[in-house]
Amino acid sequence: MAVNIQQLNQLKQQGRPIVTLTASDYGIAQLLDEAGVDVIMVGDSLAMVTLGYQTTLPVTLEEMIHHAKAVRRGVKRALVVCDLPFLTYQESPQQAMHSAGRILKETGAQAVKLEGGYPAITQTVAQLTLAGIPVMGHVGLTPQSVHQLGYRQQGKTPEAGEHILQEAIALAEAGVFAIVLEHIPDDLALRITQKLPIPTIGIGAGPHCDGQVLVTSDLLGLSQRLPPFAKSYVNLREIITQAVQDFGSDVRQGQFPETQKK
Repeated sequence: MAVNIQQLNQLKQQGRPIVTLTASDYGIAQLLDEAGVDVIMVGDSLAMVTLGYQTTLPVTLEEMIHHAKAVRRGVKRALVVCDLPFLTYQESPQQAMHSAGRILKETGAQAVKLEGGYPAITQTVAQLTLAGIPVMGHVGLTPQSVHQLGYRQQGKTPEAGEHILQEAIALAEAGVFAIVLEHIPDDLALRITQKLPIPTIGIGAGPHCDGQVLVTSDLLGLSQRLPPFAKSYVNLREIITQAVQDFGSDVRQGQFPETQKK
């Protein structure tokens, strides 16, 4: 049965962790879905892991739509959430409505995700949800603010932690169905998770969130460098490199393809 927003809330109430991973193409999305992942994010991290940019900022709405279409074609069960990329929702609620509407209409994704908190973003969230567009929030380290925040852990001081908590509360009140907590202290993530009636999805936010998300290329060992909070479960970079080298060796030595027997 396909995962929906109501089921995510039920998982939180039941204390069953929500499993979330990213995808940017049909093949990986299909594998994640068949493996039983609950939520598949078409994250703007694809700007870096798929398109080769240094940050998430350059990726366009058209590129996100292109990849989300491919992902959605590979998914039968998981909830698909697509990021709104930088400067496709910050200018006004009307801009956000247009961008989010295009994603839902053109890709088949069931929800969008945007970064940041109050006041402007919460107003945008309220208008999107009023129009029937499911929205996932994102606070803490927000990669679209890399030039302002860097990639450092956020919420380390009492004042900064309180600000993030209040952002999360405001987003929940505005109507987000879940919220990503990125690279914040464990105790802050616990406070937010206990305070909010909606699921929290952690990435570098400790074990107390209602679910966890990783960038799939990190999980598979395809990334050249891992964030401090990520974990590789296999080294596909090494495996793929060896397979390609073996193929190249066979071709150069005339061992591939094998001679067909008559």
